[in-house]
Amino acid sequence: MKTLIISALLSLGATTSFAQKQWTLPECINYAIEHNINLKQRENSRRQNELSLNTAKNSRLPDLNANVNENLGFGRSIGMDNTYSKNNTSSTSFQINTSLPILTGNRIENTIKLNQLNLEASTADLEKARNDIRTQIAQQYIQIVYDREMLAVAKRQISIDSMQVYRLQEMERNGKATLTEVLQQQSTMAQSQLTATQAENTYRLDLLALSQLLELPTPEGFSIVIPSLPSTSGTIAGFSPDAIFQEALATKPEIQAEQLRLKATDANILIAKSAKYPTLSLNAGLSTNYYKTLNGNFKQDSFGSQLKNNFSQNIGLSLNVPIFNRYSTRNNIRSASIDRENQQLALDNVKKSLYKEIQQVYYNAIAAEAKYTKSLQAEETSKAAFDLTQAKYENGKATITEFNESKNNLMKAESDLVQARYELIYQKALVDFYRGKELKF
Repeated sequence: MKTLIISALLSLGATTSFAQKQWTLPECINYAIEHNINLKQRENSRRQNELSLNTAKNSRLPDLNANVNENLGFGRSIGMDNTYSKNNTSSTSFQINTSLPILTGNRIENTIKLNQLNLEASTADLEKARNDIRTQIAQQYIQIVYDREMLAVAKRQISIDSMQVYRLQEMERNGKATLTEVLQQQSTMAQSQLTATQAENTYRLDLLALSQLLELPTPEGFSIVIPSLPSTSGTIAGFSPDAIFQEALATKPEIQAEQLRLKATDANILIAKSAKYPTLSLNAGLSTNYYKTLNGNFKQDSFGSQLKNNFSQNIGLSLNVPIFNRYSTRNNIRSASIDRENQQLALDNVKKSLYKEIQQVYYNAIAAEAKYTKSLQAEETSKAAFDLTQAKYENGKATITEFNESKNNLMKAESDLVQARYELIYQKALVDFYRGKELKF
């Protein structure tokens, strides 16, 4: 019972700490990388490759095996004097053997190289998976920042509508406005409140999505630090997809992984070819045995005496020269060569996919720059138009319909500007990320 209480308190403490903490983008990324289940599985795969490499390296060492054999003989069997007689016998033998590879046609060396390349490729795969997590977290993070600003825009509209409702109510008391106008403005404010509610729901759902990406036990109280976002000034026009692609080829782990696997296929071809060459190994062993007749009155030495007297040693060389193995070596070499061709195609395919991604990101960034420029101009124009319409409305020279239309145009322009701004920030960050830089805002 005490253990359950302690566990519950610890769990509550952990939940409370999550609720009180505001997460920065680097903290979100680091936490996700540490706790993501897929990444843990890939890390285990990398560790398996480490063990395979260790096994390959240790294959250079001599082995050592001990054997104990017990045999029962019935009828005619060979005895201690190496003659046959009709007796039931039992014999026990003890052996220790070792062997050391001397020549293997470079099979061991190439196997070590193959496993080393596989380990490096799995490490690159792990880093690629981490990069995928980084981009997912960054995209969701900037989406939350965008949602928060859209919520602020919606709340500003409620504030404007509330002021106008109050103003019309006062005018209606003084006979300068009709009840219809008051109700119309109240309906407009209700619509703005609905928009704000929808924006708040979107904000909360995106916070939930980010907390799930982080594998947090609960989204309750989870919040992020709103960063000081970088300036949207500057342009990527000085770059090109080809230039970015050349930088990405040197840094992206998915490219490195496939290049390493291509080198591994070369090692695999050499391993297949090693079967054409002779192998030489050194063998040595120790052995002794104990013999006993189960019937008859034959005299036999004691157990200890027999083990001592039958003790023997051996050492020798074993040479194996392949002559004909039903074309299996030839076919294994051809199969390994086909594997290399397939891996070259896989590398080319990854390069093409990466280039397409870079093209998409680059032209998205170009479009985002243009969209931001136009949205900024539209927001400035809509703001000036709203200020003018508001002044005219307050002086009785514009109707409430004209006022609301101008206000809605301003809200749309502000929303479009917010969207364009964050889209541009994210796309520029992606361009830098493909160039090998840290993903940050």
